[in-house]
Amino acid sequence: MERVYRGLGRCACSFWLAVAFDVVGLAVLLIGVFANVFFYDLLIYAGAIVIFLSLIWWVFWYSGNIEVPPAELEDDVGLLKKNKGGLSRLTSSVRRFSGRVSSSIRSSLRRNGGPPGGHTSQRSAGGPPGASHAGQVAVGMATMAPQAHAPDASVSCNVEMPHTATETSPA
Repeated sequence: MERVYRGLGRCACSFWLAVAFDVVGLAVLLIGVFANVFFYDLLIYAGAIVIFLSLIWWVFWYSGNIEVPPAELEDDVGLLKKNKGGLSRLTSSVRRFSGRVSSSIRSSLRRNGGPPGGHTSQRSAGGPPGASHAGQVAVGMATMAPQAHAPDASVSCNVEMPHTATETSPA
């Protein structure tokens, strides 16, 4: 037989810790506001932090007192009823059909190289030279060793932007 909890519920300890944190935090905060001490700002911040930490105990108390009927826990814990009639057969049939459809879609995407339309999630880092696409920049770089006769030799880089066929003109 299950115990019936009244009043504060199952987690009375979390409740009293939350109340204690709230009272102590409020006391420290009010001392910081109204007391004439040189470290009043420390007390104000400390009181606010203690009140904020009381939220942890309030969440523990609230979540510990959530009641779920055993009938709703059946699927989560694996306590499935044996005799559900035609509904379990229908559910298992739908589940098998869904698995077959999704696996066939997945395998066809693997065979064809991705979803239709050419939108793939993979990016190519390099690609063959000379294969430039619209919107990409071809950068040619080389490492050059400083020569003896040029004291401040620098490395230059040429960047070419491909021109697109359609350019917008200001209207």
